[in-house]
Amino acid sequence: MPSLPLAHEKWFVDDPGSFDGDWGFASAAPSLILIGAVVAAALAWHLVGGRLPRPELRFLEPLGRLAPWIPRLLAIHLGVSLLSLAVANAYLAPNLSLDDVPGGAAIAFAEGLLGVWFVTGAWLRPAGLVTLLLGPLAALLAGPVAMLEAIDLLGIALFLVVLPPGRDRYGAVEPSPEVAALAIFALRVCVGLALMVLAFSEKFANPALAREFIGNYPAFDLFHTLGIPLGDDAFIRLAGAAPHRLAADPGLARHTSPRLGCSICAPFQAGLRPEWRDSTWLSTRPS
Repeated sequence: MPSLPLAHEKWFVDDPGSFDGDWGFASAAPSLILIGAVVAAALAWHLVGGRLPRPELRFLEPLGRLAPWIPRLLAIHLGVSLLSLAVANAYLAPNLSLDDVPGGAAIAFAEGLLGVWFVTGAWLRPAGLVTLLLGPLAALLAGPVAMLEAIDLLGIALFLVVLPPGRDRYGAVEPSPEVAALAIFALRVCVGLALMVLAFSEKFANPALAREFIGNYPAFDLFHTLGIPLGDDAFIRLAGAAPHRLAADPGLARHTSPRLGCSICAPFQAGLRPEWRDSTWLSTRPS
């Protein structure tokens, strides 16, 4: 069975499977020091952050009124994501093409049906359970790394299995604190795991892929853009270490700074859209 190419940087680089991994880069002293430093910082913040007032970003406090509709909003997000992937004939991530996979059209059709199901908002616990089956299929088609890279989408499905939207008030739900905590914890673990796996599969364990990405889209090297000559390998290590810091908090039982972490990530994720891969400003290194 043909294997699918392994997301993010891989959405922008042609034939990402042609770049061989290099665990020597990950095991080099600078990489190990950075990884150790961010893990230590995450643990320290976990201890200190629990004593800070909530929410940590006060200007976001009005958004708390949307809490009863979070499951409904997540379901719409997951549904639209699955629909867009199905239209692109991709599986769980834009780079996982189904073009050469036997039965790929049927898989994409089923993925699209699931997307419609989530958007409707009806009986989403069964829909979440069916979506969780996409994970083992992704592991079968593309390997366990590809599945783990896209496990954030499966985390939303797991959230909806634990805490589906209600059937009235446009999907509003008032769960018990225990159920809400379990659903949020499951989502954090999956998002954190996806961030850490991507940090290795695209950076620490595959620096050649990261160098190709930076060479093609130098605007993403923020240090060079700001006039700081850090060098490609140093930037790759920092870019790989940052997800470990941001992932460590979601993966812990007690939350500390999820809003802050998401706020930091948002501008970068907004730029990592596959349809922007031909943008001129991204492929121009500032002088």
